[in-house]
Amino acid sequence: MELSIQKTEALIRLSTIVMLVLTACLIGLDSQTKVIFYVQKKASFKDLRALVGLLYITSLAAAYNLLQLCCSSFYKGTSLQPYAYLAWLRYILDQAVVYAVFAGNLAAMEHSLLVLTGEENFQWLKWCNKYTRFCTQIGGSLLCGFVASLLMFSIASISAFNLFRLYSPTKFMHLKLQS
Repeated sequence: MELSIQKTEALIRLSTIVMLVLTACLIGLDSQTKVIFYVQKKASFKDLRALVGLLYITSLAAAYNLLQLCCSSFYKGTSLQPYAYLAWLRYILDQAVVYAVFAGNLAAMEHSLLVLTGEENFQWLKWCNKYTRFCTQIGGSLLCGFVASLLMFSIASISAFNLFRLYSPTKFMHLKLQS
């Protein structure tokens, strides 16, 4: 059973890496130029700070998942019981990465919503009626980011399972005896 959990975790991590890299590429390569009143205007992800933050967060999360994928091949077939501290570290880092990516996606979605609707009180104009391809691509990147968040939530659940199965069900915070 342990081997199938490891294979499932590796497959989910690989899928997460693909979704995070796709998110980063869709954001990083997104720009659109329009001529408005004989002036060329360019919309880019750099104009929205939340998208810049999301680009960095997704890139770091993809690198972290790639590192975990490589490290899991090192422990393939062995129990992490002698290394309970590594299981704790992995659990905490998985949780932190899930929260960071989800928060980054929410911040970028909120900023994108302001770009979509505009805000008269702050004199922010609507962009999406002028830069439709830009907005569509950002929407696709946000969708990929939320799918990656869901995948990372399942990774964090597997990580929690792998950690807490090391402990005795009858004695609080005591490791099971090694067999």
